[in-house]
Amino acid sequence: MGHIETTTFVYSANYSHDVMAWKSKFVAGFIMNTWTGLGRLVKDPETNYTQQGKVYTRFTLAVNRNYKNADGSQDTDFIDCVAWGKTAETIGNHVHKGQRLLVEGTLNIRTYEGKDGVKHRSADINVRNFHFIERAEKKSFGEDMGQVMDEPGAVDISNVPF
Repeated sequence: MGHIETTTFVYSANYSHDVMAWKSKFVAGFIMNTWTGLGRLVKDPETNYTQQGKVYTRFTLAVNRNYKNADGSQDTDFIDCVAWGKTAETIGNHVHKGQRLLVEGTLNIRTYEGKDGVKHRSADINVRNFHFIERAEKKSFGEDMGQVMDEPGAVDISNVPF
């Protein structure tokens, strides 16, 4: 096996809550790019389809840094993420603004030329895996069901995903 070289960058505002880590490993001539971050969604995820019919979901995580500035404030990074397939469907259907989510994936950096002819770079995380950290806010019975129910027992729970 080849030479192994590891670089790890981790920062956290509260080690038990908000963590972002980036690791790069050099193994036998290959570089592995992994990213793990724990943060809150800044808005509801947006699910779309490619022209080929593949589903994807984009969302942004707000991740606090582990240090405070001289004035006592704390910096936050906003990390763009994209998920594909079943992962995209699950995040799009069950995760909402303000909810905490742990994301594992790879860091992608793209270069493109804008309409003004200037080269730009963008970075996002290609989500491979995720973990729910907390449940979505519970809504009162009947809220967001789209209908008024006359009988308390009239709820069909056969389609509930959990």
